[in-house]
Amino acid sequence: MKFLYRRLILPAVVFLFICQTVAMAAGTMTLSGVRFGPGSDRDRIVLDLDQIPEYSVRTENDGRRIVLEFPSLQDRAVKPAISSDTITQVSWQKTANGLQMIIDLKSKTAYKVDQLQNPARVFIDISKESESFEKDEPAPGLVRTKYIRRDGRGMLTAWLLDVDLHSCDLRLALGNESIAAGRQRLSGISDDYRAMAAINANYFNLNGELIGLARMEGQTVGTVYYIRTTLGIMPDGSLRIVPAGYSGQVTINGVTVPVAGVDVERGENNLTLYNKFYGSSTQTNEYGQEYTVRNGRVVSIQTADSPIPADGLIISVHGTSKDAFANVKVGDAVNVQEDYGKELAGAATVIGGGPTLVKDGQVLVTAREEQFPSDIAHGRAPRTAVGILPNHHALLAVVDGRQSHSIGCTLTELGALMKKFGATDALNFDGGGSSEMVVGGQIQNSPSDGSERPVGSAIIVVKK
Repeated sequence: MKFLYRRLILPAVVFLFICQTVAMAAGTMTLSGVRFGPGSDRDRIVLDLDQIPEYSVRTENDGRRIVLEFPSLQDRAVKPAISSDTITQVSWQKTANGLQMIIDLKSKTAYKVDQLQNPARVFIDISKESESFEKDEPAPGLVRTKYIRRDGRGMLTAWLLDVDLHSCDLRLALGNESIAAGRQRLSGISDDYRAMAAINANYFNLNGELIGLARMEGQTVGTVYYIRTTLGIMPDGSLRIVPAGYSGQVTINGVTVPVAGVDVERGENNLTLYNKFYGSSTQTNEYGQEYTVRNGRVVSIQTADSPIPADGLIISVHGTSKDAFANVKVGDAVNVQEDYGKELAGAATVIGGGPTLVKDGQVLVTAREEQFPSDIAHGRAPRTAVGILPNHHALLAVVDGRQSHSIGCTLTELGALMKKFGATDALNFDGGGSSEMVVGGQIQNSPSDGSERPVGSAIIVVKK
């Protein structure tokens, strides 16, 4: 019986040895497991194998896809769904004689494929620190860059537009083309003005009134009584970024009253100026007095809701300001003086924002000096900025935030970004859900509200 047992078992052992030898000769190997390990600086995918197979690696989709080919690999693995800050998905395809592993990345990044023995492993390390630049020219005079940075802070996505001011102009545009008509989506403002591009501009109230200095076609449409960083567009199209404030006064019959605001709701005891950019009328109540001015003289006097002339202005007074001008009559000469400071005296267009981000080529954030509240001054958020580039160019920038594809910027980080892209001087504009860029009528970024937030004003790019 013992001899018979040995005679029976020996062929079986020989048969198994021959099968194994044939399999090895054919080069078939087995993938038995797939593991994923996220880390602070890299993501790792590990393939568990019975032995190291031959394989090849290539990239596709401009570096955003890694493809591993295993010509002689049998697939017996349970494969988890894999996604992360760097990886969109990992998929698998059986080929005629093996297996293909496809890693789709959220952006081009550095990676390494390596192997270990005993036990056999092939692993793929995908770096979480990377930068990518996608550039194109959507129109003559414009160079657009989509910038993606990934590091220990997270993923940041920004859109930057280099504007050649030799062939293009920057202008201020109002929502619905007037203050009183209220806010409007940026894409609508861009369409109304047939702009090449647009970004959001001034801070604003919910009723559309602008917060901060604003001047267009030589007329004030917004005021501020802090010293805040302001963009001035000079007659030759060049830009200035300087700290500026507003002061104004009206003198009639030797009596001078300070201007409390321009193109805003009239307050108690205030003198408010209204021009054609406010709307068709002042929309004031009957408790004040209003003087229609053309060519430097009072042409009519009303108590409320005066029509605003296209070629003049309305002086609206209430309370103590009304009392000061009690003796004003039709025909009286009017002197209106407004001051933005010496550096912006010749600017036909002024757009207030702040704080400063870059000054003389160095990052310099002046949020404290300009008395910005903490919701603007601190933390990461969607942001909008404008910078001055050498050679008579401008840089418009919008950074997404509060979303999986972009963590947003602090003001200091935004300043560093503007400097990185060559800005010698730069300032911040309204951010959060307002931050948006439109190029050629198309929204470029992903506004953090999930849709376009209506804004009070925009900086538009038009052909010179």
